[in-house]
Amino acid sequence: MAKEKLSPGMQQYVAMKAEHPDAFLFFRMGDFYELFYEDAVQAAQLLEINLTSRHPNAENPIPMAGVPHHSAQQYIDTLISLGHKVAIAEQMEDPKQAVGVVKRAVVQVITPGTATTSDNGNNFLVTIDQLDNEFGLAYMDLSTGEFAVTSLPDFSAIRSEILNLQAREVVVGFDLTEEEETILTKQMNLLLSFEKEVSDDVQLLDVKLPQIEFLVASKLLNYVQKTQRRPLSHLQPVVHYDIRDFLQMTYATKASLDLVHNARTGKKHGSLFWLLDETKTAMGMRLLRTWINHPLIQVQAIEERQAIIQVFLEQFLERHDLTESFKGIYDIERLASKVSFSKVNPKDLLQLGQTLRQVPLIKGILASFDSPVLAPLINQIDTLPELADLIESAIADDAPAAVSEGNIIKTGFDEQLDNYRRVMREGSSWIAEIELKERQATGISSLKIDYNRKDGYYIHVTNSHLAAVPDYFFRKATLKNSERFGTAELAKIEGDMLEAREKSASLEYDMFLSIRKEVEKYIQRLQDLAKQLATVDVLQGLAVVAEKYHYVRPQFNQDQVIDIVNGRHAVVERVMGVQEYIPNSIQFDTKTSIQLITGPNMSGKSTYMRQLALTAIMAQIGSYVSAEAANLPVFDAIFTRIGAADDLISGQSTFMVEMMEANQALEQASSQSLILFDELGRGTATYDGMALAQAIIEHLHENIGAKTMFATHYHELTALADQLEELVNVHVATLEKNGEVTFLHKISPGPADQSYGIHVAKIAGLPKTLLQRANHILTDLEANSAQLKTSESASQLVIKDTTSDQLSLFDIAPHEQEVIKQLQEIDVMTLTPMEAMNILYELKKLV
Repeated sequence: MAKEKLSPGMQQYVAMKAEHPDAFLFFRMGDFYELFYEDAVQAAQLLEINLTSRHPNAENPIPMAGVPHHSAQQYIDTLISLGHKVAIAEQMEDPKQAVGVVKRAVVQVITPGTATTSDNGNNFLVTIDQLDNEFGLAYMDLSTGEFAVTSLPDFSAIRSEILNLQAREVVVGFDLTEEEETILTKQMNLLLSFEKEVSDDVQLLDVKLPQIEFLVASKLLNYVQKTQRRPLSHLQPVVHYDIRDFLQMTYATKASLDLVHNARTGKKHGSLFWLLDETKTAMGMRLLRTWINHPLIQVQAIEERQAIIQVFLEQFLERHDLTESFKGIYDIERLASKVSFSKVNPKDLLQLGQTLRQVPLIKGILASFDSPVLAPLINQIDTLPELADLIESAIADDAPAAVSEGNIIKTGFDEQLDNYRRVMREGSSWIAEIELKERQATGISSLKIDYNRKDGYYIHVTNSHLAAVPDYFFRKATLKNSERFGTAELAKIEGDMLEAREKSASLEYDMFLSIRKEVEKYIQRLQDLAKQLATVDVLQGLAVVAEKYHYVRPQFNQDQVIDIVNGRHAVVERVMGVQEYIPNSIQFDTKTSIQLITGPNMSGKSTYMRQLALTAIMAQIGSYVSAEAANLPVFDAIFTRIGAADDLISGQSTFMVEMMEANQALEQASSQSLILFDELGRGTATYDGMALAQAIIEHLHENIGAKTMFATHYHELTALADQLEELVNVHVATLEKNGEVTFLHKISPGPADQSYGIHVAKIAGLPKTLLQRANHILTDLEANSAQLKTSESASQLVIKDTTSDQLSLFDIAPHEQEVIKQLQEIDVMTLTPMEAMNILYELKKLV
């Protein structure tokens, strides 16, 4: 069968699609973007649009689907949100003037990582690379121009940083192993793009960077330049960062602590970010999120933030004025990027102008605090008066969003434009004067001047008055009952008005482009201003939170002492209400490194542990904290294992995840770290779990010395307080009266006396008969436990030596011991099936 010959236009499409095989190709044809072949089939399904075909009567019709160009963005956004790429092919010449097929070119490739989001958050595109045994990671937010790079020790750290950045697309600069690719695509659901070439644009790069960082940053820049194919003057020079310069937390830790979103709902509500966000600008909101993700570890930097918050708290009236002044501030980071992309419109410039008019007011209010603490901030705020004056004088206050509708430039800005507008404005009165004059000259009282697009301005005379028409009228059109005439005077005025209309529109457009070009020169200064305004916004917001919820300024010490007086879990407190929340003090002196926490489930152990972590994080971002007083060390890292979690996609059970997270803490924690382990070891058999839990506690105590909270249901472990001098027991207090148990949610010294598990089951609503049976079984177990052969006290039940026999709650009968002995002697790997069956038969007889 002969292959159907493609038209020149389809050949053009096929060639472009070959260059972008991993993207949906939006191919501009007149007023539509068309998709063909498999793109059309998939797009029709994903976008719910009609699937048709090109040349439907052909032997092999080509599938086709299309969307109107004026509404294409919503369809593009849908595809991007689903994790796809879209290549935009535009017509590069007027089809009416084209010779042959219209020239087209791909002008941009939009990807999940390069999409400029409409919300106020960041959208980070990440690139990773490897050189020898070292990894590099660079990220960029195309909507703000933020560009940063770091070195990381292994792929696990790469994975964690990608999760922290919440990237949707990762550009890979090296050959992934099969396992690494599975992790990125299957487990993390990322779109992978590949870039092996470096950018030849070194203006944004720093040649002093380590080689791996220079490579990965250069590949990211090259990928962005290849996909965007447009000016990127808003991109900021790459900044090196080191994760060790901030409080280190894995993504799992951040999720378990609900830092930027509630882990259960995925929403902002119920997170620390939600609690602290009293910012008034999009820039401030993004910066607050960054601060929460990257708490500081330098006391001086923390105290500088605290000092500013304290000034804001002490001068309420000035702070109120400052907060109000931020309500007129627009997202100038995003506006700067729109200028770079040549997408800024007149309304955007009005928003920029309004923001710049507010800046001197903000600077003045800051000065009115009369505090040297604020001097560095005030000095760095650039008011950009020349740019503010340009926008103020050039852009009309009621300018439309569209650049093609006119009325953009303010009257008085340009003399020629003012003349054109005068002609258009006064032309109407000139027409009325001519109409009146010709009525009087001709004596035709019904004479009038009208306008249509075909004939322009014309004098309308009915047939009954044609005899009175003077010689200087010339005929423009003949109708059934009337004639249309023109005059030289009318033609001149019409020409002046049409010229003014056309030239004013063209002049306004050219002037707007010139103004936009001028604004582009200020991009870097606007970005610097955005950083300063965002900083002030976050700090005033933290002051508002501190005042609203009666938080206190934490103190820091170098003695690794924790002293929190009546502290609260700040987020839980806000959700529950201050009156209902029961505070707890937390104390670790210099001789205490581990608190072993026992008590019933649902009694508040996890909340107590999270309270400490959240207090430390709030303190290290510079915030005040939820307590009556707080004195803390500066932690270098926080490790958590709180709550059960499977990783089913990667085939990891709860217990495997437990052990991996525990191992991460044991490998990476220092004596300046904070570790929170909740019910570690519960995912395996009782004695396995107890043995592991004890060994981990001993390792933490002897080899690491990190401040540790270890919540457990293994009550036997409380005896470790007699052996480990830096371990103390605490428990969640309960009140038992008439068989009913009340959880007091209060932490008290010493170990808990029982777990109250059946009572928790009762609260959960399990059937009454089931609970009665559970109580009966518990009574039997406790009776059997009392018959242990050993006469050791409860304090001696702790496993003292890993080589000793495993602790047993029940006696083992002689025949059962024989079964165990024979099982131990069997070499399973050498047995035939028949031998195995015979041995199993003999063992069963023994039992």
